Amino acid sequence: MISLIFLVPLFPLVGFLILGIFGKYLNKESIIGFIGNLTVFLSFLLTVLIFFEWIAKNYEEPHIVTLFPWISTGEFNVNWAYQVDQLSITFALIVTGVGFLIHLYSIGYMHNDRSFYRFFAYMNLFIFMMLNLVLSSNFLLTFLGWEGVGLCSYLLIGFWYDRKFEGVRIEWTGHAANKAFIVNRIGDFGFLIAMFLLFVNFQTLEYSSLNTALANSISVFYNTGLITAITMLLFLGCTGKSAQIPLAVWLPDAMAGPTPVSALIHAATMVTSGIFLVARNATMFALAPSTLIVIAVIGTLTAFFAATIGVVQNDIKKVLAYSTVSQLGFMFAALGVGAFVAGVFHVMTHAFFKGLLFLGAGSVIHGMHEEQNIKKMGGLRNYMPKTYLTFFIATLAIAGIPFFSGFFSKDEILWKVFSSGNIFLWIVLIVSAFFTAFYMFRLLNLVFFGSERFDKHHIHPHESPKIMTIPLQILAFLSAFGGFLGIPYALGAWLGEHPNLMDKWLEPIFANANKILLLHSASGFTIGEHIHIEEYLLMVLSIVVALAGIFLANKFYSDEEWSIPRKLASNFKSLYRTLYHKYYVDEFYFFAIVDPLIGISNKFLWKLFDAKFIDGIVNGSAVVTVKISEYLRKIQTGMVQNYALVMFGGIIIIFIWLLLSF
Repeated sequence: MISLIFLVPLFPLVGFLILGIFGKYLNKESIIGFIGNLTVFLSFLLTVLIFFEWIAKNYEEPHIVTLFPWISTGEFNVNWAYQVDQLSITFALIVTGVGFLIHLYSIGYMHNDRSFYRFFAYMNLFIFMMLNLVLSSNFLLTFLGWEGVGLCSYLLIGFWYDRKFEGVRIEWTGHAANKAFIVNRIGDFGFLIAMFLLFVNFQTLEYSSLNTALANSISVFYNTGLITAITMLLFLGCTGKSAQIPLAVWLPDAMAGPTPVSALIHAATMVTSGIFLVARNATMFALAPSTLIVIAVIGTLTAFFAATIGVVQNDIKKVLAYSTVSQLGFMFAALGVGAFVAGVFHVMTHAFFKGLLFLGAGSVIHGMHEEQNIKKMGGLRNYMPKTYLTFFIATLAIAGIPFFSGFFSKDEILWKVFSSGNIFLWIVLIVSAFFTAFYMFRLLNLVFFGSERFDKHHIHPHESPKIMTIPLQILAFLSAFGGFLGIPYALGAWLGEHPNLMDKWLEPIFANANKILLLHSASGFTIGEHIHIEEYLLMVLSIVVALAGIFLANKFYSDEEWSIPRKLASNFKSLYRTLYHKYYVDEFYFFAIVDPLIGISNKFLWKLFDAKFIDGIVNGSAVVTVKISEYLRKIQTGMVQNYALVMFGGIIIIFIWLLLSF
């Protein structure tokens, strides 16, 4: 079954080709939706079968399935090959499983859209690219998927290209798509340079070969400038794709695309690519303690930065977008302290509850006739009971309420950061967790509770059709119970020796990295299963913090006049404006980078260098040619006697030159 892994990405590719070429001739949405969903479901089904085969045969070593030689020139040889192991299977299950539910949901959400077939063609192409990213056995094929998902993100963000969209210097959805594409190119440049350094120094881009070489030469490569440079450049790529400081500005504006796009690309799959890249190269990153510190700090600051902004946003999708940026910060903080399993575990639980939150938001927008301002909603639980219940479950999960999925994964991250000795980072993360609970229950209250603030003459809220609510219910179940796959030893010791199934499942992947961390004491916590009284205390504290955020949100927004938040905004105007304008990061980038570049391009490169110098050379050569031609034309008189005279003069000149040369 493992040898058939190539079919997992092939099915969505076939769906893309069928829909992309013949989609406009398929007049029925049911046929288009069936093809788009079937291809992703087949990929999911095959991935599940491979997963169970792996479990049954108790494989530990990765299986490389080579399809064909891809690039071969000189010493550079790369195959189109897939690496099947615990990490790639985990991400493939997330991509295909959650991806299928979102595809199913999209049939109802995109109903009657004029480009219905084009939407599903793009979505299938995205799944194909994402699967290449997570299944590849080498950096180059990963980079192909990396760039492919960036292209699909561009196509899907700007899918409704003729719609208005509000943002800093953004008026149309196409502008938001351009912003996402351009910002990601900055990070991708770092990825490219890192690949060049890897090949020059190791003569291979294969993950297994690199991992073996590094694991066998720990003393040679540990904390060297080469490994630090490579990992820092790779992390630069991660900050772009996974929306971390300083390249986090594109993701909130990516909400210009249809809501299923936000759920699939900007919550569950593409934005976790950076987590995957670090996890796949955990051995290399473990050899670069300086890079791990940078990752932990950047992740923590991003978590706080985005969580505080989410508190004051009024667009339902932008609240969730900043929530995504914040949760990605938690994942990177885990990776930065060497808690690789905890980071990957949060990727999985986040895919469940954040995918559900975005789909729930899409259901609200669908039922509210495209209204996205949460201040113009209220009381919707009476109109959308299924959407409300599933959204509520996802909100409990992301807030970290026991025993929903987010509680297990987020608490594990907080414990690992604390036990690593980074107390300051832990404090910032626990404060970020407080804001997470606050802004999510603020959102829940403003949308589903309180008075009905929408225009009842023009808006008639209604529950979404079953094709949309069934995926919500499945994701709600996973959000509620998915966390039990990673029960910490402190809570599940009575269940057996290894209650944390995720830790046991991913242990072979991170064995070398954990060995390096222990050998060099790069991590303060002990790799293994032990009970610490501090863990129980911190667990209780994180629950109290979450409950405090929920309590304050309910108190602030149960009053129909919202007197407390209005008073706070009035008393702290500067702080409120700073948060509302997202710390003015976009404005700073335009002031410090974009506008100067445009100014230099217009005034110097275009008007002076291009128009005067380059065009001057081209146009000047034409003018010189014309002038010379005008003089030469006078020689062409048509009189034979003049031609003979010119020839005679030329002979004399040549004769004189020959005499002088002697």
